[in-house]
Amino acid sequence: MSQLRAAAAAAGRGLRRSGGRAAPPAGRSRKGASSRGGAPAPAPAPPPAQHLFSDPAEIEALRGNLLAWYDKCKRDLPWRTLAAAETDADRRAYAVWVSEIMLQQTQVATVIDYYNRWMQKWPTLQALAQASLEEVNELWAGLGYYSRGKRLQEAARKVVSELAGRMPRTAEDLQKLLPGVGRYTAGAIASISYGQATGVVDGNVIRVLCRLRCIGADSSSPAVVDRLWDMANALVDRSRPGDFNQALMELGATVCVPKAPLCGECPVKQHCRARSRVEKELAFASQKLFGKPAPVPDVEDCGVGGCPLCPPAAEPWDSSLGVTNFPRKAAKKQPRAVRTATCVLERRGCHGAPEYLIVQRPSSGLLAGLWEFPSLTLAQDLQEEKQREALADHLQAWTGRPVAARSLRLIGEVIHIFSHIHQTYVVYSLPLDGDVTLDPALSPSRWVTEEEFHASAVSTAMKKVLKAHEKQCGKESSQVGNGSKRKRGAKTQGAGSTCPGTQLSLRAFLQAPTAP
Repeated sequence: MSQLRAAAAAAGRGLRRSGGRAAPPAGRSRKGASSRGGAPAPAPAPPPAQHLFSDPAEIEALRGNLLAWYDKCKRDLPWRTLAAAETDADRRAYAVWVSEIMLQQTQVATVIDYYNRWMQKWPTLQALAQASLEEVNELWAGLGYYSRGKRLQEAARKVVSELAGRMPRTAEDLQKLLPGVGRYTAGAIASISYGQATGVVDGNVIRVLCRLRCIGADSSSPAVVDRLWDMANALVDRSRPGDFNQALMELGATVCVPKAPLCGECPVKQHCRARSRVEKELAFASQKLFGKPAPVPDVEDCGVGGCPLCPPAAEPWDSSLGVTNFPRKAAKKQPRAVRTATCVLERRGCHGAPEYLIVQRPSSGLLAGLWEFPSLTLAQDLQEEKQREALADHLQAWTGRPVAARSLRLIGEVIHIFSHIHQTYVVYSLPLDGDVTLDPALSPSRWVTEEEFHASAVSTAMKKVLKAHEKQCGKESSQVGNGSKRKRGAKTQGAGSTCPGTQLSLRAFLQAPTAP
């Protein structure tokens, strides 16, 4: 098999060298300009039939095969069960809406528990509209992309207050009237909840359609996206639009996956142009390997020069990749690097358990309205000594008195990757054995136990920070428990210790450093 694949790759390279795209039509340069200098370029020709679904019989067969597979193989998911059983159109649309918002950029396995808890707490639009943003953030904590929950509640309140509690009934009105509802979400709600024959295009659908029709142009470009929407709307089954759309997405999520797709299990493989191309190349390579003459297979691109849907000339078909040549996306922009100093301020509560100070982030921007340990964004390449000083000055606003930079204990670094930010938290700790009067003029703040911390609207990144702090504390406690001895003359860690039994007084931690 390895020889066959190698031969197929070699054959593919040979075929590309000998064939390739057709030359531009006579009288037109390769860039599409007229042969007469200065004349404007004509409008690009529509994509050839290879990239389209133009045969009604094929469309009907694809629908039937896909729906039959879906009926047999679909996953048992709570939002599907709820939507199928709910007779009230508004409650059904709400149940689908919540699932679609949660599933954006988030895996199904992660969403299931959040969805069940959400629907148990707020089973209707009216219930969600009456909730506080703090409650929404607390339940959403850990799911990521926190603005989704906020926009979902804002839209629910609009439906209740401005639309008399009645959800819009078409994809067009859903997108027009509800904040945070885009074209995909509107199409999903309308097709699944109301039976509107409208297509959907998400990441899974893009992958399936690009492979079915050998679309190798940048799948994130507006021109390709528009063409994919045209295809989705043409393909959607008129009698079962919701099931068809879910089937197409299910196919991309479970069979036509990004890497190592299960082409042998695909219910629509006979309609897949990418698979057909792979099979032709393998057949040609097999015959060539065994010395049998064979005609050159028709595995080239569509043959239309400047086709807007074919792979760019600089990135031709790679035989070693097979169907995973598609889809193609532009290179992702590298996330920007951000460094933040954060401090775990700890005190002993009334029952002796540790309590931590958390403060609320601004109501807009990244992680809006969530709670975190007191934090400060750092300038790049700032020396550790300067980091301490900057953080100490920042903490002074919370404590109301000077904080000695030397009293901050460095725990380490915690890295968290957001979609567009590579975030590094430089974690410090500052244990207190007395109370601190917090300034009410600052952002909301409160002391919480570990249990209350995890129940609060805190990000996954902050949970990582606390875990790093507790891990360091556990190491030191273990060293003390194992009877480790301090060498004679060695200094105690003093302000550097963060564990019970080694804390200094509040005065020692908060006093300003004395001049030498």
